[in-house]
Formats: sequence, structure tokens, C-alpha cells
Amino acid sequence: LHYLCPPKTKDMVLNNLKAAFCTLGCKLNFAETSSLRDQMERAGVRTADKGEKADICIVNTCSVTDVADQKCRQAIRRFTREHPGAFVVVMGCYAQLNPDSIAAFDGVDLVLGMEQKGDALRYIGERMAQKRALGGGEACHEAISVPTRDIRTFVPSCSRGDRTRYFLKVQDGCNYYCTYCTIPIARGRSRNGSI
Repeated sequence: LHYLCPPKTKDMVLNNLKAAFCTLGCKLNFAETSSLRDQMERAGVRTADKGEKADICIVNTCSVTDVADQKCRQAIRRFTREHPGAFVVVMGCYAQLNPDSIAAFDGVDLVLGMEQKGDALRYIGERMAQKRALGGGEACHEAISVPTRDIRTFVPSCSRGDRTRYFLKVQDGCNYYCTYCTIPIARGRSRNGSI
């Protein structure tokens, strides 16, 4: 992949593009989306205004209930309909639990699991460069994830985004397997950054 997309080329691929973001679920998802938005802005990607067609769409999903799963599917379909031709990325709990079925959705280019979420900007730049090299066109329908037991990284997030208060991520995952909760299944074992 490095021969297709060296770092300078990746930055050029993303520069002057517009991105739309949809976050479903908990405040942790909002913190992660906000941090990704900040990273993308530093790479030259502008957040699309409401009603403006985006070049990149990020859907950060939740999977705490069947209703949450349904809202995720609706959000993905709405984004692909509202932003035809955009590079669509789906990540989050629902993406970790159902990567292959989400990758098969019309218009979805890339599905990232929990272990890959911290490198989202790199994956987006590389895959967009590949798609352009192949002439654009059809969605890539690629899912990149590891089994939940192999999730090891902790990706810190501290960002305000468009909110009044800052979000600070201090922990991810959970070691308890409560019957009503999908967090340990979707986010993996409890982990945090060093003090």
C-alpha cells in the first residue's frame, strides 16, 4: 500500500475535501468522532455544512440494542443517499459486530473495527488514493477488523468538537459481561492509557 499512497500523497488526497459526520450512541462515540474530525481538519478536510454534499462520510455506530442497530442501518443508507459518490466509512460498535454485512451495503467503501478506529485517517487516505487510482466508480466494500479478543489498543480522545464541554476518553471496553450489554463484545476488554 505504501507504493500507492506515500504519506505526502495521502495528505494531498484528503486536502480540500469536505466530510460529513454522523455519530450514534454514547458520549464515548461523540468523543472519538470529535477527535477524528479534528485530525481530518489538520489534514485539510473541511466539515461540510448542512445540506452541502460531502466527499467523505463517517458514520460512528452504536449497537447497544436492536433499535440502535436499526438506527445505524438507517443512518448509513441516509448518508449514501444524501451524498452520492462520497467515500463512506462506517466504524464503531455496530461495525465491529457486523463488519461484513455492513461492507455489503450499497455505497459503503470502508468498515473499520475497534482496533483500526485509531488509524481511521490513514485508512481513509490510503483507500481513497487506491479508489482514485482505479478510476473511482463503485464503492470498495472493504471491512477491516479483528476479533474482539484481539482488540488491544487504547486510542485517547480529547476534543470539544461543536459542543460546549470537552470530551475526555479515559477508558475503553469492559471486563464484565452483563446479559443486557454489548460493550465487552463490541469494544473488547477494559483498557486505558497510562497516567
